[in-house]
Amino acid sequence: MQLVTAERDALLKPIQTVSGIVERRHTLPILSNLLLKKTGNELSFLATDIEVQISTKAQCEAGQDVATTVAARKLLDILRALPASSTISLELNNKKLNIKAGKSRFALQTLAAEDFPTVAQATDFKAGFSLPQKQLKSLIALVQYAMAQQDIRYYLNGLLLIADKSQVRVVATDGHRLAYAALPVEGASAEKVEVIIPRKTVIELERLLEDSDELIRVDIASTQVRFQFGNVELVSKLVEGKFPDYNRVIPQGYKNHFSISREELIGCLARAAILTNEKFKGVRCVVADNSLKISCTNTDQEEAQEEAEVEYKGDPVDIGFNVTYLLDVLNHLKSENITISLGDANSSALITSPENAEFKYVVMPMRI
Repeated sequence: MQLVTAERDALLKPIQTVSGIVERRHTLPILSNLLLKKTGNELSFLATDIEVQISTKAQCEAGQDVATTVAARKLLDILRALPASSTISLELNNKKLNIKAGKSRFALQTLAAEDFPTVAQATDFKAGFSLPQKQLKSLIALVQYAMAQQDIRYYLNGLLLIADKSQVRVVATDGHRLAYAALPVEGASAEKVEVIIPRKTVIELERLLEDSDELIRVDIASTQVRFQFGNVELVSKLVEGKFPDYNRVIPQGYKNHFSISREELIGCLARAAILTNEKFKGVRCVVADNSLKISCTNTDQEEAQEEAEVEYKGDPVDIGFNVTYLLDVLNHLKSENITISLGDANSSALITSPENAEFKYVVMPMRI
């Protein structure tokens, strides 16, 4: 039974789009598969891990409606390995998916489409907004690195999204640092909505979004969020729990500030990081009259020292940080200069960008 005949890239692109969430090992074998469904002259591709579901579609020649599921990784690897100019034919025969391209032949096992567990879509979407893909992509990029990875406080393993009248805000924290960014959006929800999007969904979304002015539609329900852009639909469960009050974490009224070239600071920190203790990654920062000194030592009594000129007339501050937390934010900002505001050695530091008033990054100090 003919499923589709198409150029390699016409099949590869949609399969790459949905395959990112497929786990290599799963307790339910069918979740390692893609659902391929031909309806009229449309071929849809769908993958899920029960928490997140991604679907997309492509045009194909009309024919008999047919549906099956096949191993996502194997199909993806085969398509990648075939020449870019190949014309590929997919046929379903005797519960196997036959792949033909030139003189290459493959036969993959399939599992019944009716056994594939798709995510039931919510019916209570209560808020939503649209914005260009590139704006949401850059907004996510500004904060996603601060999400926790496998924290027992499961509500930290994700990103807080707040839609409030004409603004969308995103916040991520792992308890040691916090990143905040906001963006004006036309037609956002009149009532304030706060939801926590799981880490896996956030990373997948950032991967799929393009640097284009094409719109993405975001709809929020009580337990689910849906993103629609181009031919792609991503549906995800939300994380239950109460996100920390980020307003209490962001310092107010610091009097000690200095600006520095982002690239220069990256250079100083990256060089110092070479000799940091692998476990603690601590660097010592001493800021005094127009000078920032960065140093570190390790268990072998080795030492690194860096110095940069800054415009600074505030109180002398001697403070330690995890160098990774500083490099993370600097590598994700695009601005030429950054501003660092300090309290004392025991207070968190605030990093802001003169080019983006709606970005804030708070990092806790560490004892060196």
